[in-house]
Amino acid sequence: MNLSFFDQFMSPHLLGIPLILISLLFPALLLPSPRNRWVTNRISALQSWFIYTITKQLMTPLNKKGHKWALILSSLMIFLLSINLLGLLPYTFTPTTQLSMNLALAFPLWLATLLTGLRNQPSASLGHLLPEGTPTPLIPALIMIETTSLLIRPLALGVRLTANLTAGHLLIQLISTATAVLFSIMPAVSILTACVLLLLTILEVAVAMIQAYVFVLLLSLYLQENI
Repeated sequence: MNLSFFDQFMSPHLLGIPLILISLLFPALLLPSPRNRWVTNRISALQSWFIYTITKQLMTPLNKKGHKWALILSSLMIFLLSINLLGLLPYTFTPTTQLSMNLALAFPLWLATLLTGLRNQPSASLGHLLPEGTPTPLIPALIMIETTSLLIRPLALGVRLTANLTAGHLLIQLISTATAVLFSIMPAVSILTACVLLLLTILEVAVAMIQAYVFVLLLSLYLQENI
């Protein structure tokens, strides 16, 4: 029983072929294709407004140099948001519960922001490793601490997203299992548990949206430090 709770986090296979790539490409199917009524389509208008709002929110703390990243950050936000929300549907697989995938998203983007800073302003980027006015005996220790905190950023991004989504999915499965088991024994308690499950599901929808936003927002803040 304990092992079955974690089966939902295993990548599905069909005839030995991993289906995680299909699940990653599935959000693209939700985007409407261009038609003659592209401008007057309500869904397209709503989607354009949503993307515009997200882009404006992400680009607010950045200067004009950082606006070059608007496309990739907005696309990443839509991508993570779609995958997180689709993963809450029954009998679905959530790729963002895999630490390897989250690190594969976090590390290259974090490295790109770091290399951008080293190329454009190397002195300022390296200056972050040593705060101004540091006593001389503490310089080696502070450089090691700041370097460690810098290198651990992509790991923190990936672990934060994985841990929050994994914990939420486990709680939903545990409470739903308890609801099904208690239905024949204690119907009143089962109804109460079902109400808790409904509230938890609403909370997980909010967590899925917030975690996608936090992931991209932290990347934009890392970018702001290096431009």
